[in-house]
Amino acid sequence: MEIRTLRYFLAVAREENMTRAAEQLHVTQPTLSKALKSLEDELDKKLFTRHSFSIRLTNEGVLLRDRAEDLVSMADKIEKEFVSLGDISGGELFLGLAESYQIKYMADAIKSLKERYPKLQYHITSGDTEQVAEKLQKGLLDFVVLAEEPDRNKYEYIAFPDADRWGLVFPADDPLAEKECFCPSDLRGLPLFCSEQSWYQDIKAWAGDDFDAFHLEGSFRLSYNGSIFAKAGLGYLLTFDKLIDVSSHSGLVFRPLTPRLETKLYLVWKKYQPLTPIAERFLKQVRASF
Repeated sequence: MEIRTLRYFLAVAREENMTRAAEQLHVTQPTLSKALKSLEDELDKKLFTRHSFSIRLTNEGVLLRDRAEDLVSMADKIEKEFVSLGDISGGELFLGLAESYQIKYMADAIKSLKERYPKLQYHITSGDTEQVAEKLQKGLLDFVVLAEEPDRNKYEYIAFPDADRWGLVFPADDPLAEKECFCPSDLRGLPLFCSEQSWYQDIKAWAGDDFDAFHLEGSFRLSYNGSIFAKAGLGYLLTFDKLIDVSSHSGLVFRPLTPRLETKLYLVWKKYQPLTPIAERFLKQVRASF
């Protein structure tokens, strides 16, 4: 199975049209059709259902698309890494970042690095721990920022200088805005928004016996989206401080949890994995900054 054939397959899956995919790939339609037919023969599976004016993926095709996207991304990353080996003025970084005000430290490190290596290019993927850790494990990312202590057997890491404090974000005109902080018993029965990962880890450990009376109204991977629902009066968002605009004109307030609940962040990379020259320089810059 060739990477080129997988690129052909992904183009057809994306365009859902053989003619448009062929034009995009700069190949003839017969060449494209022959490559896809060979791929189906190789896998002994039908990958597409062909209609009069469109093409749809079969269940097997959907599975291959998900796998092929990772394989092609990895192939692209390998090519870029080897190109950058001899480039002392730049290179490419692939980063997966959790949500936190402390990401400012990463931005500062990249800015300093960019001043010395102007050809530096960086690619940012945002997501929760589960999302970015999976991409790191597959080799699609050089570094990730995780909101939980990494496995020392699998990863190297550096702790961020500060910690993120948890609290509730909700409308400023809510009667509960009069409270200065919230303890676990205050949250019993409230419609709560939170990331699913944090709900069953950070929040459950903090709440103790009160957790059984907590109600998860909805889960969000991105706090900003959760704040939109909170502002609409649909519930109360559990999130880090300084992520959401709670200024006087925002219509929202932040109230901390008590006892104080904090989460440390970690910059993480795979153990024993060789780093590109620009990744080594980035890590050196981060160590100096932290």
